[in-house]
Amino acid sequence: MMSPLIGGLQKTTNYKVVLPFYSYASLGFLLGTILLLFSTEAVGAHYFNPKTLAITHTMALAWGTMIIFGASHQLLPVLVEGKLDSDRLAYLTFGFSAVGIPLLVYGFYVFDMGWPMQIGAVLVNIGVICYLANVLGSSFKSKHRNVHAWYVITATLWLFATTFFGLLLVLNFRTPILSRNSVDYLSIHAHLGIVGWFVFMVVGVGSRLIPMFLISKYTNDGILWLVFALLNIALISFMVLYLMAVPTMLFYIPVIMGLTAILLFGRHCYKAYQGRIRKSVDQQVKTSLISVVQMLLPFVALILALTFLPQGQFPRIAMIYGFCIFFGWITAIILGMTFKTMPFIIWNKVYHNKAHKGKTPAPKEIFNDRVYRIMWYSYLVGFIIFILGIIILNQLILKTGALALLIAAILYVYNVAVTAGHKAKQT
Repeated sequence: MMSPLIGGLQKTTNYKVVLPFYSYASLGFLLGTILLLFSTEAVGAHYFNPKTLAITHTMALAWGTMIIFGASHQLLPVLVEGKLDSDRLAYLTFGFSAVGIPLLVYGFYVFDMGWPMQIGAVLVNIGVICYLANVLGSSFKSKHRNVHAWYVITATLWLFATTFFGLLLVLNFRTPILSRNSVDYLSIHAHLGIVGWFVFMVVGVGSRLIPMFLISKYTNDGILWLVFALLNIALISFMVLYLMAVPTMLFYIPVIMGLTAILLFGRHCYKAYQGRIRKSVDQQVKTSLISVVQMLLPFVALILALTFLPQGQFPRIAMIYGFCIFFGWITAIILGMTFKTMPFIIWNKVYHNKAHKGKTPAPKEIFNDRVYRIMWYSYLVGFIIFILGIIILNQLILKTGALALLIAAILYVYNVAVTAGHKAKQT
């Protein structure tokens, strides 16, 4: 099976493996924005509260992780210049994760650490193990593992560390198995996922896809390996410093290393943009480039928290920090990349045996570009307004921002459905 996404040079994954993840993730995004709209009163509270935890895990797992699972099953063969090791493992990844995530989110929403949450956490871990086995099997059966493949491998290992540690924290609420209260470890759990899983995956895959979609010849593996090292050292040093309970100022060390890594990644994307052959850049790639800039916002929040704000203001900064991550750069890059990758998957499904029989639509014609643009502006307006609402703690502004984000999610679901349901059109 050949795909125009990669110039027909590599075999790609069966669409039946990939599309369920996209559909599930779109509903996860919709649920996350609905929960946000009806939970704005939680913004003024401490970040450890049922509604905030439910929203966070909906956005992190049902939205971000599921869409990455789907896209990476499609893109991993490109990165390793081989094929996906096992479709069966991919189906198992979807099945276990799709059942486990709602149980986990429900447990957080009702704040019950009993059997639904525990079973949900176990199922999510099984899904992650299946995904890890597939990534490792695909990578090491191939003779080609470039820097981008190593990012995916490392990200997946960090993901398993995140979900397994999360399972321990869930069990620790009822039966003490760790030396401290579960709440004391939340920062480690969060940053394992944010940096170890999301940042590694976004940098690894984004540094490959953005130049490819720009048709840019720019490449610099040396910089990408430096970013790889900086991110690993930053994450490990953060965990060590946190467990040692050192003075706050020492946390500047991992923050500065992480910020340096993101700036270098941003420079990499800018160089690719400068060296592009295709001078006109479509809205989807522009969205992805904007998401790279948004990656700096959480670091701004961290530096403000460490430097200027009194201890009593930390919870609201933590809220801004989390919002900028899950509704900021993670969401923005997914909004862009969904409609760069999914149309190629659908094109391949519908037209790969028909392309020689007549003129076929271009992949960009498979989704509704006008709806995409309205979705993007609604998202951007909602993101900015909600940040303002967090800063001044005004419920009307928070509701307005959340409503705009919900509209964006509805339009995203609609466009995913339009794309997935595309039928053959030939002239």
